[in-house]
Amino acid sequence: MGREDALLLLRQLLRQAIKNHDELRNHLMGDLAIGLFSFPLGVLTSFAAVVTVLLLGHLGTRRGGPDIEPKLWIVIGAALLAARAVYVARFADLYLAAPVSILDIRDGGFHLKSGLLAGAVVAGWLTWRDKAGRKPILAATLAGAAVFLLVAIVQIVRPAPTLNLPQLALERIEGGSLALAGLAGKPVALNIWASWCGPCRREIPALRKAQLAHPEITFVFVNQGEAPEVVGKFLGGQNITLANVVLDRRHAVANALGAKGLPTTFFFDSKGVLQARRAGELSHATLAEKIALIQPPKPPARP
Repeated sequence: MGREDALLLLRQLLRQAIKNHDELRNHLMGDLAIGLFSFPLGVLTSFAAVVTVLLLGHLGTRRGGPDIEPKLWIVIGAALLAARAVYVARFADLYLAAPVSILDIRDGGFHLKSGLLAGAVVAGWLTWRDKAGRKPILAATLAGAAVFLLVAIVQIVRPAPTLNLPQLALERIEGGSLALAGLAGKPVALNIWASWCGPCRREIPALRKAQLAHPEITFVFVNQGEAPEVVGKFLGGQNITLANVVLDRRHAVANALGAKGLPTTFFFDSKGVLQARRAGELSHATLAEKIALIQPPKPPARP
């Protein structure tokens, strides 16, 4: 493959990613189970792309080619920095309320399109400046982008079953039961958690704030496998009041929805159809992004 063919292929992949940016991001917010562990798919895909880029750069250097690894780190750094910066700018008011959260990338807050474009621009600039390293830089960058984009696009074209609110009734912590399917009619944010789970504990303030701010959405907190005394003691000790805390002692909801790890949050529209999911910790910003996907349209203003 010549340089022109490689550039054309990279351009086509980028165009596909930009065109389907929101759909790509939504699919990459899922998770992948490996044995007993669950990992965010976006993190694994990004890691595979970075490893591909650096591995090809290292192999090329070992075979007597120019040392391009420092330049590849520049490409990777530019892509990650741009993706994070644009995402933070989109939700600036939420991040600036707690500036340290800008550095906490565990929330998965990255703008995919900006990262891809920044990486492509920096890679193009470096290949233009470095004549000796032009081909290996282009080859490594193209391979990494191809790994990322192909995995992401496969997630889109792969048939995915439609998931609905499970037909399950769960025990409320204060007594009585809650039928999940009966919640259809309003959007639902369903959070699967446990009191021993560190990321679950960290994201509760964001979920509590959203529950108060969005009465048009029903928030349900499905505790996994713990006794009501344990859950009540935790919430009381944290001075947290949440509506719709239910107990799922046999992990029935997690099994029905395919949740492999904690925390996982599912976002259903008013018809009870799943629109998005987040495997891993939510921040105020990533939660706001997901809520926007299921929020009912505002009624037109009266003249």
